[in-house]
Amino acid sequence: MSKFVTKSVAQEQPEQKLETRTAKRITGFTIVATAVAVLGVLVATAVYAQVQDKDKYSLKSPSGIAFSDFRGYEDWSVVSSARTDEVLRVIVANPTMITAYKAGIPGNGQPFPDGSMIVKLQWGPKKSTEAQFAVDVPDVFKQAFVMEKDSKRFPKSGGWGYAVFNYETASDQFTADPKSLSDCGNACHTAVKAKDYIFHPYQKR
Repeated sequence: MSKFVTKSVAQEQPEQKLETRTAKRITGFTIVATAVAVLGVLVATAVYAQVQDKDKYSLKSPSGIAFSDFRGYEDWSVVSSARTDEVLRVIVANPTMITAYKAGIPGNGQPFPDGSMIVKLQWGPKKSTEAQFAVDVPDVFKQAFVMEKDSKRFPKSGGWGYAVFNYETASDQFTADPKSLSDCGNACHTAVKAKDYIFHPYQKR
């Protein structure tokens, strides 16, 4: 009886080792397959983003202002925010302009230096369905209104060039507004000529 039990145990041990190795192989294959799938998704997402950026940054306004001049605006520092009945606005600026703001421009009477760029990002508003109080939050993105300072290029509009790039949700594409000439915003911004044509101060934070 003892010999029989010993023999049975001896037979079972190789079988258990085989099952363990098989389970490890299956687990290994599963991990590899999952990693490959995740990597595929990440690569596809990155490629899609690059294509979208390439398409967006290939645009130019009717007067020749390139959207690519504002490359990276998505990560620029916030200057201020505003809202109308129709849109919520977040105003961002490039490092050159942020540095000028922090140096006291335009409050000190000095103009922003050439190379300054500011972008007004605009969303349609909607009522939040999650907050426990009444609040409007951004809904669909509408457009990017851009300004860049180049005194030699835009001498007739205080050194500032203006352009509008509209966004269409259905196609997930930007287009250059056909009516946005380089001085398209100058008439409105002349009201703040004493502030170098800029409405929004750098807000305290």
